[in-house]
Amino acid sequence: MAATLSDEILIEQARNGRQTAFAMLVKRYEQYAFTLAFRFVKNREDAHEVAQDAFLRAFRYLPDFRGDAKFSTWLYKIVYSTALNFLRKQHPEILSTDDENRPVRLPDEGMPDASQAMERNDRNAALQRAIQMLSPDDAGIITLFYLYEHSLEEICQITEMTMTNAKTKLCRARQRLKNIVEDRFSAEIAY
Repeated sequence: MAATLSDEILIEQARNGRQTAFAMLVKRYEQYAFTLAFRFVKNREDAHEVAQDAFLRAFRYLPDFRGDAKFSTWLYKIVYSTALNFLRKQHPEILSTDDENRPVRLPDEGMPDASQAMERNDRNAALQRAIQMLSPDDAGIITLFYLYEHSLEEICQITEMTMTNAKTKLCRARQRLKNIVEDRFSAEIAY
């Protein structure tokens, strides 16, 4: 039954003191929060720490959640800002937010045999490695747009970018990803 409860019901219950309701929200979004954090910090332990800190912040600020956006959008905004703060503290020289996750999907050719399925898995793995080679900003926006299928409007809410800036950053991130794929993974991702 808990899995069928909407985010809105769980939020209301959590606001009324039911910690199990918030625990259900954490369970529902923990993998997404971790994945987004990992795209920024590129280290599993740090990503777990960032995701945990983000959930603590979400719990603390849950009374302020107005419902103007989806809960997932609001949470990802918290994960995004927590990851940026973590990076600023750890590596101030690598982070610039003033510059410009469904994984980028490869065409599904209907893969009838195991060798084609293995090739597809190899391409996806290479693509994931290519995304990890992007800057945290680029990997984050690619992840939000492709992995989590957030609209540009939602990305603007999460990142507090203007629409123009978000479009520019996404376009530049795609180009950088394309360059990495062509330079380092062309043999693995070739169709």
